[in-house]
Amino acid sequence: MANIVLLGPPGAGKGTQSERIVSQYNLTPIVPGNLMREHINQDTSVGRLLSNYINEGMLAPHKVVMDLVEEQVKAQKHGFKFLFDGFPRAIAQAISLDELLPKHGHQLDAVIFLDVPDEIVKERIRDRAKVSGRVDDQSDEKIATRLEIYHSETLPVVDYYEKQNKLYRVEGMGPVEDVFERIIQVINPLYHK
Repeated sequence: MANIVLLGPPGAGKGTQSERIVSQYNLTPIVPGNLMREHINQDTSVGRLLSNYINEGMLAPHKVVMDLVEEQVKAQKHGFKFLFDGFPRAIAQAISLDELLPKHGHQLDAVIFLDVPDEIVKERIRDRAKVSGRVDDQSDEKIATRLEIYHSETLPVVDYYEKQNKLYRVEGMGPVEDVFERIIQVINPLYHK
């Protein structure tokens, strides 16, 4: 079994593929974006703090995100494996995750990067906004901000894990099933090491 990070630009299909990976490999999903949206919807003190960041397409404060992630990791029984969906989104988060997992008896085994060009990402986000009504997807300005942050903050995380030889690049274009097949080709060998 393996602990896996699934990364990619906004609109790359991480959520869609994450559900399939979790189901296929019986992993525990940790999705900080969903955890943050839950806090916002429940109007908790954390949610009120996060609301402005998420609505502007900005990265949430490091400590808040790491506290949410650690809470999820600690809540799982020993032996469970995780899929981190869309996390870490910044180098500081990647370093903190590398420190956090061993504290709780885990290690990160692989990082799958869904590679999708910006123009396709923009189309997908616009289409998703029409269907989901997600506030963070509703304007070209917010999409541009999210992509700018992705390029400046998250892409360095890809390089960080590539230097650790944990990164697997997967072509994120094409039908959902084809992308999932490419992901399976990465994950299956991890279970036979």
